[in-house]
Amino acid sequence: MLYLPPLRRLLLPASILLVTVVIYKSNLHVPTAIPHLPLHQSLPSPGIRVHISDLKQSTFPLRNTSTNHLSPPKKYFYSYEAEDSTATRNGSLVISAWSKPILNPHLEVLFRCPRKFNRFTNHLRLPYIVRNISLIPPDLGREEIRVFWNPTVISLPYWSENQYLIVSRIVTDGNHQQNVLCEANVCHVGTEDNVDGGRQCTEEDVRLLGPAGGMRCAHDPITLSVPPTPAKECNGKFGTYVDIPGFHDPRIFWSGKGEPLMMVNTQSRYACFGLWIIDLRTLYRPLSDVLASSPNFPSLGPLMSYPSLTELTRNPPTDRSPIEKNWMFFFTNRESFIHYEISPHGGRTFAKVLGNGLTTTNLTDPLENPCLSDVFTTEPDDTKRGGSWHQATNSLRLVLCNRLDPDCSPSPANTVFFAVIHRKHPNHLKLPLRYERYFIVWSAAPPFSMLGISQHPLLMANETASGWSAAQNWADVSDDNAQRQQMLNADRGGYWAYFTYTVSIAYAWGRKGDEVTGKNSGFLDDEVVLGIGVDDKGQAFATVPARELLQCLRACPGRAR
Repeated sequence: MLYLPPLRRLLLPASILLVTVVIYKSNLHVPTAIPHLPLHQSLPSPGIRVHISDLKQSTFPLRNTSTNHLSPPKKYFYSYEAEDSTATRNGSLVISAWSKPILNPHLEVLFRCPRKFNRFTNHLRLPYIVRNISLIPPDLGREEIRVFWNPTVISLPYWSENQYLIVSRIVTDGNHQQNVLCEANVCHVGTEDNVDGGRQCTEEDVRLLGPAGGMRCAHDPITLSVPPTPAKECNGKFGTYVDIPGFHDPRIFWSGKGEPLMMVNTQSRYACFGLWIIDLRTLYRPLSDVLASSPNFPSLGPLMSYPSLTELTRNPPTDRSPIEKNWMFFFTNRESFIHYEISPHGGRTFAKVLGNGLTTTNLTDPLENPCLSDVFTTEPDDTKRGGSWHQATNSLRLVLCNRLDPDCSPSPANTVFFAVIHRKHPNHLKLPLRYERYFIVWSAAPPFSMLGISQHPLLMANETASGWSAAQNWADVSDDNAQRQQMLNADRGGYWAYFTYTVSIAYAWGRKGDEVTGKNSGFLDDEVVLGIGVDDKGQAFATVPARELLQCLRACPGRAR
């Protein structure tokens, strides 16, 4: 029997371990330095330009390039349903994804026109007012001289201390871009108007927001710092863009999995300017705490798909433009898609996100007839004629029945996506005269066919359409002479909300039992909050039931046979 003293028993295994480590280290390449990538960087001081050659290690590693990327076979994108006509099965109606919109009875609510349009401006005016947003919190203790604009708004979970999250741009000298974030709440003047869970306005609220109340930051806004990104090339009139630090045109929204995301425009590694995306929890830590404190489903919150800034792509590379903007996401239960554009002549383009910013090629049904048309080309009134179409907001998912209806059950046939698009009209100097607000609707089931578009642009009760007189603008107000005269008198002092545009849409705060995975989905009787920019130097919002926004649509022609 072999006997070893207590310490000598370890000699053999220690020798074996030492030999193993020596062999492993001899085959392992250790880099001399690991590049450091700060997650948060302070913005350059106002007016300071940063040349791309000076960025050095501050730029993101090229980890998600789509150059030479081959998309998987199209059969893996999604499953098409069989192309058959509307049929009945066990007494219930079955709607094919290929059928024309007018053949789907669930869509009937979209094509009703309960209101009259303005015979001069062609607008539909809704009885909901636009109210101001102020980013000046209570007890600031200093004078706020910054000017905020382009508000993009999402509602926070119902258990959150505050109601909304706002990201706004700051008006700068043009040599840099700056954006801020705050949590905010709504206040009301009078109890009868307290429809969306807000509190009563204080005297200070009324001084800042006006007599209608509005939305106000609950704390001092924080600056959103995102590391600068490199531009591949900015030629011609875009040459100066490469030197302007900071991101612009942020859009915040909830993903289908409950992630709070922000998409921004900034310099692109594929062209001049592109779109990037990041999870807001990376930039604003308190949001992680809110998402992790659900009273019904305590967890760490949804996993992050975009923990760091990730550039989104368009495939193939030859389809990319020097300046990309105005893209929007839409989400099924498990997958995400990017809707790139919609136009009267080129139809529309969208792709599935494969991960890390990579996308498939265009997935639009090749036989889909364009829904967007230049219906105003023969318009004799040159105020209405012309203009160009642009995507404007994120998208939301909608079930075409009421949440409170016990018979309301989501299905592929009654579920859609909707978003705002703008018709941009220029003046004689080719500068924007007005943005007209239209809604588009498309199916939530593959192949995600276009279903309808607003017949008339929408105005809120106190918005003014530039290009027409006050009397023409308020011609659609009821025949109550006193009410109409009140509108005209208010308008003589200056057109209220004269130049407005819609930046974001989100379901309003306060839906009890609504987990973050459902923040992107709603029903016809749910309230929608529209983030509205005013004259490139102000910000406002309106709260409107989804049913009111999606009325009097024109049905799309459907699929060519």
